[in-house]
Amino acid sequence: MRIAICPGSFDPVTLGHMDIITRAQKVFDKVIVAVLINPEKHTSFTVEERIDLLNRATAGLENVEVVGFNGLLADYARMRNAAAIVKGLRAVTDFEYEFQMALINKKLNPGLETMFLTTSSENMFLSSSIVKQIASFGGDISNFVPECILQDIQERLCTGGRKE
Repeated sequence: MRIAICPGSFDPVTLGHMDIITRAQKVFDKVIVAVLINPEKHTSFTVEERIDLLNRATAGLENVEVVGFNGLLADYARMRNAAAIVKGLRAVTDFEYEFQMALINKKLNPGLETMFLTTSSENMFLSSSIVKQIASFGGDISNFVPECILQDIQERLCTGGRKE
């Protein structure tokens, strides 16, 4: 079984994330969407909420599993028998950082490959940060996040609150 990991903070999940996850699940037998647990990073959604949002957004994708993880991605990939990490690239600036991470992960786990998927042109500008900024000013984010979780994201981001 060919297993891939799509790691990220997904705070919140966007249509750009969904594009990469959907395309990856067509290439691999199983895709693990790994939500990074980083207690030092301030997020708008708790890890449990991000996992729930992703589970709902990926409900129709049978070979996708959503989990939280902490520690080194290379170690987690080894533990889950993953053959690849799948990362989406929006621009050249993404590539520099992601290329460095790919080299580090390869050094830490020589059997692990990194696959870069270029984002669809309609999502090139899209990031969780942009969604948060638009929502914080009361803007319409319906074209940027999955419809099934839109209301949850709006309720959280439009008020600027964070549930603990």
